[in-house]
Amino acid sequence: MVRVLNIVVALSLCFGVGLSARWFQASSIDTWYPMLVKPALTPPDVVFPIVWGVAYLCMGLSFGLILDKNPVLNFKSVVLFSFQLMLNFLWSILFFYLQNPLLGLIDIVLLDVFAIWYAVCVRHIKKISSWLFIPYIVWILFATYLNGCIFFFNR
Repeated sequence: MVRVLNIVVALSLCFGVGLSARWFQASSIDTWYPMLVKPALTPPDVVFPIVWGVAYLCMGLSFGLILDKNPVLNFKSVVLFSFQLMLNFLWSILFFYLQNPLLGLIDIVLLDVFAIWYAVCVRHIKKISSWLFIPYIVWILFATYLNGCIFFFNR
């Protein structure tokens, strides 16, 4: 029962952050974002919520399995996960709400570092948790490329 509760809490946390971030993005996605010059590899708008949904699912499962392994002993992993999730949320505010690709780029580079650091740390605790983070890491690295191109193309 505790395992299920940990996973439900972790999934709720990840999807809650994602849904909250959408509130900050809403008006800019409709008005500001379409006017930006974007790289050729920018996916269609319909792709973003699907990929983010999968990413949040994998993140939540990864973290839920770590919580199941005594979070007090895995304090570093809990802190790393929490910090990268905060950076994830902050990116929406910096990039979309403030419409600042430079601050978004700085944030997402830090997010990349902390997400990779988390995945490396948890591989010793529960390998599947590390593997579950890979789709998220790949996506945010791609998002870093998109953010970087948007910054350089729209200066």
